[in-house]
Amino acid sequence: MNLVLRIVGGIVLMGIGSLLVIKTKWFLENFGRIDWAEQKLGSGGTWMFYKLLGIIIIFAGMMMATGLLGGFLLGTVGRLFTP
Repeated sequence: MNLVLRIVGGIVLMGIGSLLVIKTKWFLENFGRIDWAEQKLGSGGTWMFYKLLGIIIIFAGMMMATGLLGGFLLGTVGRLFTP
């Protein structure tokens, strides 16, 4: 059961990330511009932010589906929380 849930969850995340990358204009029209992204990333920063967020979600979905997400998080972010 855990294996099936992990794979299905990863596929769902990859689908959400793909939608963010493919339908960026729709997200931009419906959710508006992000002032922080426009300021830090320059003109068109919101567009780039949605694309980058989608790619990160796709990457996380792939790692989740293959079972690598836990090890990746422990190896990178987990070191910040160990004594």
